[in-house]
Amino acid sequence: MPREILAAVCAGKGAPPVIEPVWLDDPLPHEMVIELGAAGICHTDLGIVGWLEHPAVLGHEGAGTVVEVGSDVTGFKPGDRVVATFGSCGTCRSCRNDHPAYCADHVELNITGARGGDRPAIKRIDGTEIAGGFFQQSSFATHALVTDRNAVHIPDTLDFVTAAPLGCGIQTGAGAVINNFAAKPGQPLLVIGCGAVGLSAIMAGKISGCSPIIATDLYDSRLEMAGKLGADATYRGDSDGLLNRIRSRSSGGVTYALDTAGAQQTFELAIASLHPGGAMGVLTLPGGFEEPVRHPGGMSFMNTSMIGIIEGDSIPDKFIPWLVEQNAAGTLPYEEMIKTYPFADIAEAFADFSAGKVIKPVLTFS
Repeated sequence: MPREILAAVCAGKGAPPVIEPVWLDDPLPHEMVIELGAAGICHTDLGIVGWLEHPAVLGHEGAGTVVEVGSDVTGFKPGDRVVATFGSCGTCRSCRNDHPAYCADHVELNITGARGGDRPAIKRIDGTEIAGGFFQQSSFATHALVTDRNAVHIPDTLDFVTAAPLGCGIQTGAGAVINNFAAKPGQPLLVIGCGAVGLSAIMAGKISGCSPIIATDLYDSRLEMAGKLGADATYRGDSDGLLNRIRSRSSGGVTYALDTAGAQQTFELAIASLHPGGAMGVLTLPGGFEEPVRHPGGMSFMNTSMIGIIEGDSIPDKFIPWLVEQNAAGTLPYEEMIKTYPFADIAEAFADFSAGKVIKPVLTFS
């Protein structure tokens, strides 16, 4: 029967999350209930809060323990420790060809939070429906429904706080370099924006042997972190002559440029920083869905690739275990960017994250 849990409900129109008791539905055949140990906060959560027009439970970097499984679940059992990641259908062309991040139903399953069947995942105590199933998890709650496709086993040696960000931010940044770019040793990499995604890309660039690795950001503290985690050169994004400095440091231009900031200025900088034949990766287009992207033109037609980055083109069952191995080996020490907050302080965590005071906030449940 449905269980009463605590969830952080975003009322919509930019309102911060407020914790309240709600009902979580029983799992459908391919679903499981997990008890959350930790949940990361991602920039996507911040963005969606501003767009919401109705109450919803967000959160898409959850890690915890399986407490109940649906009738058709075979790969998991109660007591298993898992991290939850993005959802995918498993049957479309992209999923069949090992690119589940580019699932034909990605928006419906993740942003919209569609669920099989006709029962809502979450209801208020009075019975009114709240949007649940965000990224097939809605993990800003003490318990969440996940599927057997978007849960990945984690070892007992990995704590939930370190595991949680693997669900989105870490695999997106690292995957951009390892999977989307398939970066080669000795090739220069530019990372614009040193948040969790950008810093993960820098560490992955180090693992791949990229050289030099160049990072830009508007926060000195983040540039310092970038240098600590593997960047060979760090420049403030508002410094004079930035493009010339990047091109000079990379002997004429970079092979790979990753724009994690999503502004028109950074979009143009990424393109202009490439040498002919280089590849640019974008996580979001300037202006979102409201303004057209202004292409800088000129010689940029010689930059042969522009790649839309979704979840680092990860196959979670394979890539997340690899990330865990890299972390254990000390080559991907992303825990250095984490700051924890008790679940009760989720509104404070959102505010600090929005203000740039913390790189990767992670909520704890205990």
